[in-house]
Amino acid sequence: MDGFLQGFSVFLLVFCRITSFFVASPLFAIRQVPAPFKIGLGFFVSLIVYLAGGMPRTVPQDATYLLHVIHEVLAGLLLGYLFYLFFEVAHISGAFVDTMMGYGMANIVDPMTGASAPLTGNFKYYLLILVFLAMNGHHYMLAALMDSYEWLPMAGDLYAAIAAGNLTEQLARTFATTFLLGFQLAAPVLVAMFLTDVGLGFLAKTAPQFNVFVVGLQVKILVGLLVMMAALAGFGAFCSYLMSVLFHHLRLLMAAITG
Repeated sequence: MDGFLQGFSVFLLVFCRITSFFVASPLFAIRQVPAPFKIGLGFFVSLIVYLAGGMPRTVPQDATYLLHVIHEVLAGLLLGYLFYLFFEVAHISGAFVDTMMGYGMANIVDPMTGASAPLTGNFKYYLLILVFLAMNGHHYMLAALMDSYEWLPMAGDLYAAIAAGNLTEQLARTFATTFLLGFQLAAPVLVAMFLTDVGLGFLAKTAPQFNVFVVGLQVKILVGLLVMMAALAGFGAFCSYLMSVLFHHLRLLMAAITG
């Protein structure tokens, strides 16, 4: 009975980390996925991780067990939030594009998240998810979750990393990187919109009879859509580069936690 209680306590810690990861990760946290499915998926993945890894570690059967539970929940949320940040590159890029193309007033409520999201950002977000699944990225995501027990074991140095500020600094650098990637993804359309604005400005000066404010909106939307269609040819290569940067920052985050 003592061995059963000890193994069950360790399994609950594994279940807390993996379920917290599914709550924060971009693929499993959408509102359309039922909560029983998330709990069931977390349970079976936790069972596989527990049986594959063995988890021979013993945990105390006292009040400090609550600290272990909080540690595992924070670890799962942290890993899921890191993946979520890099998927938000599509929404950041879409916000830039919508502002320049004139779609900024047409922001809609995303049914997946329940929040307001840009039109082109939603398009790029779903396209990024499809490319991610086509690249078997979800397999690498689950593999990274299992490997996190080697980098960040139970009752590891997460509390110390938070107190020292290493975790906060690395998260700030990761956020800056995602913002830069979003700007790079939107750069072709931004340059095209800038050149279109310059051309419309010259047109307004040389031919004042043209109503630039009426014609300019349609021209900018047409040019923006054409540039986006031309830029889709390199979207797969960008997604591959995005995934490499994601896992690089995942290693940097684990290194910042473990010192």
